[in-house]
Amino acid sequence: MPKFFVNIEQIRKGNVYLEGEDAKHIKTVLRSRVGEEIVVTDGCGMDYHCHLSELEPRVIAAIDHKEECQSEPKTKITLYQGLPKADKMELIIQKCVELGIERIVPVSTERAIVKLDKKEDKKIARWQKIAESAAKQSGRGKIPEIASVMKFGEALQEAKGLDGAIIPYEKEMENGLRQFVGGFSGGTVGVFIGPEGGFSEEEIEKATDLGVMPITLGKRILRTETAGMVTLGILLYELG
Repeated sequence: MPKFFVNIEQIRKGNVYLEGEDAKHIKTVLRSRVGEEIVVTDGCGMDYHCHLSELEPRVIAAIDHKEECQSEPKTKITLYQGLPKADKMELIIQKCVELGIERIVPVSTERAIVKLDKKEDKKIARWQKIAESAAKQSGRGKIPEIASVMKFGEALQEAKGLDGAIIPYEKEMENGLRQFVGGFSGGTVGVFIGPEGGFSEEEIEKATDLGVMPITLGKRILRTETAGMVTLGILLYELG
């Protein structure tokens, strides 16, 4: 069943008023008819099951019933992703949103080759669109935020406000995801993933000093676009 995200202001007196690209998609792409069912979410965790009551001159859906969205994970995970090369960030965003990420923060690290500079606003806007598309496709109850680029130190300071944080590191030999999950009882987690060149030893030391737990992801070295997805998938499976 088609799912659309709307602002809460578009929900009034038992109806949902769909606008812009959503209205165009319903009429010209889906070629929907009056009476067909859709699901609308307000981005705050509520799903509205509706049927289309009007298509011209504007698209109006009448609310049949609403319920709490069941697709959002209980554990809220923020991915702090070291800026990768080429279009890898787009893949990372798409797949992590499908898996259930809460928020993605692009991070400028010591070994990151990519520098967004003047292109940052356009890139963030494009990445947010990709997150929105992935959220719709996967039936999410919200569109995860793609934050502005942070320096590594800024990201570490922000992560102090979470209940726990981890940083996969190829030189870590003892602690893994099992050890982190076994001692975790909170509701928010930060995951730090390095760019193609990984994190420097100084960055790992800074992270450890601020309470971020270095972990191993196994005996194989994973690409930056793989590491975050694997870590996120396992955490959400174990923590819900």
